[in-house]
Amino acid sequence: MIVFIGKRIALMVPMLVGITMISFLVMNLAPGEPIDLLTNLNPKATAEVRERLRIHYGLDKPLPIRYVNWLKRVVRLDLGTSFAQDNRPVWDKIRERIPITLTINALSLLLIIIAALPIGIFSAVRQHSLWDRLLTIFVFLGFATPTFWLALLLMILFGVHLGWLPISGLQSPHAADAGFWIVFIDRARHLLLPVLVSAFGGLAGLSRYMRSNMLEVIRQDYITTARAKGLKESVVIGKHALRNALMPIITILGFSLPGLIGGSVIFETIFAIPGMGQMFYGAVMARDYPLIMGTLVIGAVLTLVGNLLADISYALVDPRIRVGHHE
Repeated sequence: MIVFIGKRIALMVPMLVGITMISFLVMNLAPGEPIDLLTNLNPKATAEVRERLRIHYGLDKPLPIRYVNWLKRVVRLDLGTSFAQDNRPVWDKIRERIPITLTINALSLLLIIIAALPIGIFSAVRQHSLWDRLLTIFVFLGFATPTFWLALLLMILFGVHLGWLPISGLQSPHAADAGFWIVFIDRARHLLLPVLVSAFGGLAGLSRYMRSNMLEVIRQDYITTARAKGLKESVVIGKHALRNALMPIITILGFSLPGLIGGSVIFETIFAIPGMGQMFYGAVMARDYPLIMGTLVIGAVLTLVGNLLADISYALVDPRIRVGHHE
Protein backbone atom coordinates (compact mmCIF):
# COMPACT_ATOMS: atom_id res chain seq x y z
CA MET A 1 0.00 0.00 0.00
CA ILE A 2 2.86 2.40 0.83
CA VAL A 3 4.48 1.69 -2.58
CA PHE A 4 1.14 2.27 -4.28
CA ILE A 5 0.68 5.66 -2.53
CA GLY A 6 4.33 6.62 -3.20
CA LYS A 7 4.00 6.01 -6.94
CA ARG A 8 0.77 7.96 -7.11
CA ILE A 9 2.35 10.94 -5.27
CA ALA A 10 5.43 10.82 -7.55
CA LEU A 11 3.16 11.03 -10.61
CA MET A 12 1.45 14.13 -9.23
CA VAL A 13 4.52 16.35 -9.71
CA PRO A 14 4.84 16.12 -13.53
CA MET A 15 1.05 16.27 -13.83
CA LEU A 16 0.95 19.47 -11.78
CA VAL A 17 3.73 21.03 -13.88
CA GLY A 18 1.88 20.07 -17.08
CA ILE A 19 -1.41 21.55 -15.83
CA THR A 20 0.22 24.84 -14.80
CA MET A 21 2.13 25.05 -18.10
CA ILE A 22 -1.04 24.68 -20.17
CA SER A 23 -2.96 27.09 -17.91
CA PHE A 24 -0.18 29.69 -18.16
CA LEU A 25 -0.08 29.37 -21.95
CA VAL A 26 -3.86 29.62 -22.39
CA MET A 27 -4.11 32.57 -20.00
CA ASN A 28 -1.46 34.54 -21.91
CA LEU A 29 -2.94 33.69 -25.31
CA ALA A 30 -6.21 35.37 -24.32
CA PRO A 31 -6.62 38.80 -25.94
CA GLY A 32 -5.80 41.86 -23.84
CA GLU A 33 -3.22 42.60 -21.17
CA PRO A 34 -3.50 44.05 -17.68
CA ILE A 35 -1.67 47.14 -18.96
CA ASP A 36 -4.52 47.81 -21.42
CA LEU A 37 -7.06 47.84 -18.60
CA LEU A 38 -4.86 50.07 -16.44
CA THR A 39 -4.08 52.71 -19.09
CA ASN A 40 -6.89 52.73 -21.67
CA LEU A 41 -8.96 55.32 -19.78
CA ASN A 42 -5.97 57.37 -18.67
CA PRO A 43 -5.07 60.15 -21.16
CA LYS A 44 -1.67 60.61 -19.49
CA ALA A 45 -0.66 57.03 -20.22
CA THR A 46 1.84 57.48 -23.04
CA ALA A 47 3.56 54.67 -24.89
CA GLU A 48 6.59 55.17 -22.67
CA VAL A 49 4.49 54.78 -19.51
CA ARG A 50 2.88 51.65 -20.89
CA GLU A 51 6.28 50.15 -21.67
CA ARG A 52 7.57 50.95 -18.16
CA LEU A 53 4.52 49.21 -16.70
CA ARG A 54 5.10 46.16 -18.90
CA ILE A 55 8.71 45.99 -17.66
CA HIS A 56 7.57 46.50 -14.06
CA TYR A 57 5.15 43.55 -14.28
CA GLY A 58 7.64 41.42 -16.24
CA LEU A 59 5.39 41.26 -19.31
CA ASP A 60 8.24 42.30 -21.64
CA LYS A 61 10.00 38.95 -21.25
CA PRO A 62 9.33 35.95 -23.53
CA LEU A 63 6.56 33.61 -22.36
CA PRO A 64 8.83 30.62 -21.46
CA ILE A 65 11.04 32.84 -19.27
CA ARG A 66 7.98 34.29 -17.54
CA TYR A 67 6.67 30.79 -16.86
CA VAL A 68 10.02 29.59 -15.48
CA ASN A 69 10.26 32.66 -13.22
CA TRP A 70 6.71 32.08 -12.00
CA LEU A 71 7.43 28.37 -11.38
CA LYS A 72 10.55 29.21 -9.36
CA ARG A 73 8.47 31.43 -7.08
CA VAL A 74 5.80 28.74 -6.67
CA VAL A 75 8.45 26.19 -5.68
CA ARG A 76 9.38 28.63 -2.88
CA LEU A 77 5.64 28.72 -1.96
CA ASP A 78 5.37 32.29 -3.26
CA LEU A 79 2.34 32.85 -5.52
CA GLY A 80 3.47 36.39 -6.37
CA THR A 81 1.78 39.77 -6.03
CA SER A 82 -1.56 40.76 -7.49
CA PHE A 83 -1.63 43.21 -10.40
CA ALA A 84 -4.61 44.95 -8.78
CA GLN A 85 -4.22 48.44 -7.31
CA ASP A 86 -3.87 47.08 -3.77
CA ASN A 87 -0.70 45.18 -4.86
CA ARG A 88 -1.24 42.57 -2.15
CA PRO A 89 0.31 39.09 -2.09
CA VAL A 90 -1.83 36.55 -3.95
CA TRP A 91 -1.79 34.09 -1.07
CA ASP A 92 -3.16 36.72 1.36
CA LYS A 93 -6.10 37.41 -0.96
CA ILE A 94 -6.83 33.71 -1.46
CA ARG A 95 -6.49 32.98 2.26
CA GLU A 96 -9.16 35.57 3.09
CA ARG A 97 -11.67 34.16 0.62
CA ILE A 98 -11.12 30.41 0.68
CA PRO A 99 -12.81 29.65 4.05
CA ILE A 100 -16.06 31.23 2.85
CA THR A 101 -16.20 29.26 -0.38
CA LEU A 102 -15.04 26.05 1.31
CA THR A 103 -17.78 26.37 3.94
CA ILE A 104 -20.55 26.91 1.39
CA ASN A 105 -19.44 24.17 -1.01
CA ALA A 106 -18.67 21.67 1.78
CA LEU A 107 -22.14 22.18 3.26
CA SER A 108 -23.62 21.90 -0.23
CA LEU A 109 -21.71 18.67 -0.93
CA LEU A 110 -22.74 17.22 2.43
CA LEU A 111 -26.38 18.05 1.69
CA ILE A 112 -26.10 16.45 -1.76
CA ILE A 113 -24.64 13.24 -0.29
CA ILE A 114 -27.27 13.06 2.46
CA ALA A 115 -30.10 13.47 -0.07
CA ALA A 116 -28.74 11.85 -3.24
CA LEU A 117 -27.63 8.46 -1.88
CA PRO A 118 -31.00 7.54 -0.29
CA ILE A 119 -32.83 8.81 -3.39
CA GLY A 120 -30.62 6.68 -5.68
CA ILE A 121 -30.97 3.57 -3.52
CA PHE A 122 -34.73 3.99 -3.11
CA SER A 123 -35.23 4.52 -6.87
CA ALA A 124 -33.16 1.45 -7.73
CA VAL A 125 -34.91 -0.84 -5.25
CA ARG A 126 -38.32 0.36 -6.50
CA GLN A 127 -37.45 0.67 -10.17
CA HIS A 128 -40.30 1.83 -12.47
CA SER A 129 -42.58 2.46 -9.49
CA LEU A 130 -44.51 5.71 -9.02
CA TRP A 131 -41.99 6.90 -6.41
CA ASP A 132 -39.13 6.15 -8.79
CA ARG A 133 -40.75 8.29 -11.50
CA LEU A 134 -41.55 11.14 -9.09
CA LEU A 135 -38.01 11.21 -7.71
CA THR A 136 -36.61 11.12 -11.25
CA ILE A 137 -38.73 14.15 -12.17
CA PHE A 138 -37.62 15.94 -8.98
CA VAL A 139 -33.88 15.45 -9.49
CA PHE A 140 -34.01 16.29 -13.19
CA LEU A 141 -36.00 19.40 -12.35
CA GLY A 142 -33.07 20.47 -10.20
CA PHE A 143 -30.62 19.58 -12.96
CA ALA A 144 -32.53 21.52 -15.63
CA THR A 145 -33.32 24.60 -13.53
CA PRO A 146 -30.81 27.41 -14.18
CA THR A 147 -28.96 28.29 -10.97
CA PHE A 148 -29.35 32.04 -11.37
CA TRP A 149 -33.12 31.71 -12.00
CA LEU A 150 -33.66 29.51 -8.95
CA ALA A 151 -31.54 31.85 -6.81
CA LEU A 152 -33.53 34.91 -7.90
CA LEU A 153 -36.82 33.06 -7.34
CA LEU A 154 -35.87 32.07 -3.79
CA MET A 155 -34.56 35.56 -3.04
CA ILE A 156 -37.86 37.11 -4.12
CA LEU A 157 -39.95 34.55 -2.18
CA PHE A 158 -38.03 34.19 1.10
CA GLY A 159 -36.21 37.52 1.14
CA VAL A 160 -38.56 40.09 -0.39
CA HIS A 161 -42.13 38.78 0.05
CA LEU A 162 -41.83 36.73 3.25
CA GLY A 163 -38.83 38.53 4.75
CA TRP A 164 -37.58 35.35 6.41
CA LEU A 165 -34.02 35.26 5.07
CA PRO A 166 -31.39 37.84 4.06
CA ILE A 167 -30.71 37.98 0.34
CA SER A 168 -27.07 39.09 0.16
CA GLY A 169 -23.78 39.14 2.03
CA LEU A 170 -22.62 36.98 4.92
CA GLN A 171 -23.48 39.01 8.00
CA SER A 172 -26.02 41.60 9.08
CA PRO A 173 -24.65 44.97 10.33
CA HIS A 174 -26.37 44.59 13.73
CA ALA A 175 -24.67 41.19 14.31
CA ALA A 176 -21.11 42.50 14.01
CA ASP A 177 -20.63 43.09 17.74
CA ALA A 178 -23.15 40.53 19.04
CA GLY A 179 -22.44 37.32 20.91
CA PHE A 180 -21.31 34.02 19.41
CA TRP A 181 -24.74 32.43 19.02
CA ILE A 182 -26.31 35.53 17.47
CA VAL A 183 -23.45 35.72 14.96
CA PHE A 184 -23.74 31.97 14.30
CA ILE A 185 -27.51 32.11 13.66
CA ASP A 186 -27.14 35.23 11.53
CA ARG A 187 -24.40 33.57 9.43
CA ALA A 188 -26.51 30.39 9.07
CA ARG A 189 -29.48 32.45 7.81
CA HIS A 190 -27.25 34.13 5.24
CA LEU A 191 -25.82 30.79 4.05
CA LEU A 192 -29.11 28.90 3.84
CA LEU A 193 -30.20 30.09 0.40
CA PRO A 194 -26.76 29.81 -1.30
CA VAL A 195 -26.27 26.27 0.06
CA LEU A 196 -29.77 25.16 -1.01
CA VAL A 197 -29.33 26.61 -4.50
CA SER A 198 -25.92 25.01 -4.89
CA ALA A 199 -27.10 21.60 -3.62
CA PHE A 200 -30.33 21.44 -5.61
CA GLY A 201 -28.47 21.53 -8.93
CA GLY A 202 -26.08 18.77 -7.87
CA LEU A 203 -28.67 16.25 -6.72
CA ALA A 204 -29.42 14.79 -10.14
CA GLY A 205 -25.92 13.63 -11.06
CA LEU A 206 -25.04 11.80 -7.85
CA SER A 207 -28.50 10.28 -7.32
CA ARG A 208 -28.61 8.90 -10.89
CA TYR A 209 -25.09 7.45 -10.51
CA MET A 210 -26.18 5.82 -7.27
CA ARG A 211 -29.33 4.45 -8.88
CA SER A 212 -27.52 2.96 -11.89
CA ASN A 213 -24.75 1.45 -9.72
CA MET A 214 -27.27 -0.09 -7.36
CA LEU A 215 -29.31 -1.50 -10.25
CA GLU A 216 -26.19 -3.10 -11.70
CA VAL A 217 -25.20 -4.61 -8.35
CA ILE A 218 -28.61 -6.01 -7.36
CA ARG A 219 -28.74 -7.94 -10.65
CA GLN A 220 -25.55 -9.85 -9.80
CA ASP A 221 -25.68 -13.56 -9.03
CA TYR A 222 -24.42 -13.21 -5.46
CA ILE A 223 -27.36 -10.91 -4.65
CA THR A 224 -29.75 -13.52 -6.06
CA THR A 225 -27.97 -16.15 -3.96
CA ALA A 226 -28.26 -14.02 -0.83
CA ARG A 227 -31.99 -13.62 -1.41
CA ALA A 228 -32.35 -17.35 -2.11
CA LYS A 229 -30.77 -18.09 1.27
CA GLY A 230 -33.64 -16.23 2.90
CA LEU A 231 -31.78 -13.11 4.04
CA LYS A 232 -33.89 -10.08 4.76
CA GLU A 233 -34.13 -7.56 1.92
CA SER A 234 -32.70 -4.84 4.17
CA VAL A 235 -29.62 -7.02 4.84
CA VAL A 236 -29.20 -7.88 1.14
CA ILE A 237 -29.38 -4.21 0.10
CA GLY A 238 -27.71 -2.58 3.08
CA LYS A 239 -24.90 -5.07 3.70
CA HIS A 240 -24.17 -6.87 0.42
CA ALA A 241 -25.22 -4.51 -2.38
CA LEU A 242 -24.53 -1.07 -0.93
CA ARG A 243 -20.78 -1.53 -0.42
CA ASN A 244 -20.08 -2.44 -4.05
CA ALA A 245 -22.48 0.17 -5.38
CA LEU A 246 -20.63 2.89 -3.45
CA MET A 247 -17.26 2.26 -5.12
CA PRO A 248 -17.85 4.47 -8.21
CA ILE A 249 -19.38 7.10 -5.93
CA ILE A 250 -16.07 7.29 -4.03
CA THR A 251 -14.33 8.26 -7.27
CA ILE A 252 -16.92 10.93 -8.02
CA LEU A 253 -16.57 12.38 -4.53
CA GLY A 254 -12.80 12.51 -5.04
CA PHE A 255 -13.32 14.54 -8.20
CA SER A 256 -15.65 16.85 -6.25
CA LEU A 257 -12.76 18.11 -4.10
CA PRO A 258 -11.57 20.84 -6.53
CA GLY A 259 -15.19 21.96 -6.85
CA LEU A 260 -15.03 23.00 -3.20
CA ILE A 261 -13.15 26.16 -4.17
CA GLY A 262 -14.52 26.66 -7.66
CA GLY A 263 -17.78 26.39 -9.52
CA SER A 264 -19.43 28.95 -7.26
CA VAL A 265 -19.10 32.03 -9.42
CA ILE A 266 -22.80 32.37 -10.22
CA PHE A 267 -24.35 32.16 -6.79
CA GLU A 268 -21.47 34.04 -5.11
CA THR A 269 -22.10 36.88 -7.56
CA ILE A 270 -25.90 36.77 -7.16
CA PHE A 271 -25.80 36.61 -3.34
CA ALA A 272 -22.87 39.10 -3.13
CA ILE A 273 -20.72 36.61 -1.22
CA PRO A 274 -17.02 37.54 -1.12
CA GLY A 275 -15.72 34.08 -1.98
CA MET A 276 -13.19 32.47 -4.34
CA GLY A 277 -15.57 32.33 -7.31
CA GLN A 278 -16.29 36.04 -7.19
CA MET A 279 -12.57 36.82 -6.79
CA PHE A 280 -11.57 34.54 -9.68
CA TYR A 281 -14.15 36.13 -11.97
CA GLY A 282 -12.85 39.60 -11.10
CA ALA A 283 -9.24 38.45 -11.66
CA VAL A 284 -10.07 37.09 -15.13
CA MET A 285 -11.86 40.29 -16.15
CA ALA A 286 -8.92 42.39 -14.88
CA ARG A 287 -6.29 40.10 -16.46
CA ASP A 288 -4.70 39.74 -13.02
CA TYR A 289 -2.34 36.96 -14.10
CA PRO A 290 -0.73 36.14 -10.70
CA LEU A 291 -4.12 35.88 -9.00
CA ILE A 292 -5.54 33.73 -11.82
CA MET A 293 -2.55 31.37 -11.71
CA GLY A 294 -2.61 31.23 -7.89
CA THR A 295 -6.25 30.16 -7.95
CA LEU A 296 -5.64 27.65 -10.73
CA VAL A 297 -2.66 26.12 -8.89
CA ILE A 298 -4.74 25.55 -5.78
CA GLY A 299 -7.51 24.05 -7.91
CA ALA A 300 -5.02 21.77 -9.68
CA VAL A 301 -3.49 20.62 -6.38
CA LEU A 302 -6.95 19.87 -4.99
CA THR A 303 -7.82 17.94 -8.17
CA LEU A 304 -4.71 15.77 -7.85
CA VAL A 305 -5.22 15.28 -4.12
CA GLY A 306 -8.84 14.34 -4.83
CA ASN A 307 -7.72 11.75 -7.38
CA LEU A 308 -5.17 10.39 -4.90
CA LEU A 309 -7.78 10.10 -2.14
CA ALA A 310 -10.17 8.40 -4.57
CA ASP A 311 -7.47 5.89 -5.60
CA ILE A 312 -6.54 5.18 -1.98
CA SER A 313 -10.20 4.73 -1.05
CA TYR A 314 -10.66 2.45 -4.04
CA ALA A 315 -7.63 0.38 -3.05
CA LEU A 316 -8.86 0.11 0.52
CA VAL A 317 -12.31 -1.03 -0.59
CA ASP A 318 -11.05 -3.39 -3.31
CA PRO A 319 -7.57 -4.91 -2.63
CA ARG A 320 -7.39 -6.21 -6.23
CA ILE A 321 -6.65 -2.67 -7.42
CA ARG A 322 -3.45 -2.17 -5.41
CA VAL A 323 -2.33 -5.76 -6.10
CA GLY A 324 -2.89 -5.29 -9.83
CA HIS A 325 -1.05 -1.97 -9.73
CA HIS A 326 1.89 -3.57 -7.89
CA GLU A 327 2.10 -6.36 -10.45
